[in-house]
Amino acid sequence: MKFCVLAYYVIDEVSDPAKMIKEHRAFLKKLDSAGRIYVSPEGINAQLSLAEGDLQAYLDFLKKDCFFDAADVKVHHWHEHPFAKLTIKQREQLCALDTEVDFSNRGEHLSAHEWKQKLEARDEHTIVIDVRNNYESEVGYFEGAIKPDLESFREFPEFAKELRKKFDPAKTTVLMYCTGGIRCEFYSPLMKKEGFEKVYQLHGGVIRYGIEEGNHLWHGKLFVFDDRLVVDIAELKNEDVGHCRHCGCESSTYYNCANMDCNLLFLSCRECARKNKGCCCEACIVEGRVRPFSDQEHPKPFRKLPHEEKLKLSGGS
Repeated sequence: MKFCVLAYYVIDEVSDPAKMIKEHRAFLKKLDSAGRIYVSPEGINAQLSLAEGDLQAYLDFLKKDCFFDAADVKVHHWHEHPFAKLTIKQREQLCALDTEVDFSNRGEHLSAHEWKQKLEARDEHTIVIDVRNNYESEVGYFEGAIKPDLESFREFPEFAKELRKKFDPAKTTVLMYCTGGIRCEFYSPLMKKEGFEKVYQLHGGVIRYGIEEGNHLWHGKLFVFDDRLVVDIAELKNEDVGHCRHCGCESSTYYNCANMDCNLLFLSCRECARKNKGCCCEACIVEGRVRPFSDQEHPKPFRKLPHEEKLKLSGGS
């Protein structure tokens, strides 16, 4: 069976999040579906997968509500559900910034083609900012992009302040991008708040760009927050730009450290992963609470083990 992996968001006021959640739960319960859908007073952010035959039914469901007219639904194909289950819940913030965002002051949206043109025509007064976390940009990025060493959404406001010290906001053109576009909706107003006047954001993010423009000016692969972990952005495969934590060779394969008390997400080649039993370092190999290593070409992110399995690994009974 084939599956469709969907990603979309809408930034707009949701007067009754509980009602939207209830309607989604009731409809998706009828379909072969899995994923994560978060609804807040700010809007909705959805990553989900559907059996290929259920795709049109879900798109028709969205079309019944004009709220979703602004949704840019990106679709990839995969051989299985890349999510363990379906989760639909309410959140106070779609992006955990813990700061007020003026969505009326967002950057100008660029289509994939317009973004490519801007990249090709950039000059010394243009900066390209990868607003994703460091482990995402480690495996793929646009040519010439600034890749901030961020580990969470909450660090971006401080990063924006630092950029203001390095670049003249009145003279600098800012091009910013993320995976699917939603983080730029939150971050571009922060850049404008810091005084940057010319701020542009890639509409639909890297996912939309890959679908429409392929790999042009893109290096590496794309990190995604599901069981696939890393994917090519287009049919034409791209080079590996990440490096194995152990031997330094090129690799774009992520593993969670098999030591349950570490669980670090790290890059490794398959040979080193076997040699180190799925652990990130020698110290973790000798720890007692180490999960059995599963040698797979496409390893999946770690999910919590049942209590009984944890006891076995710890030597308990």
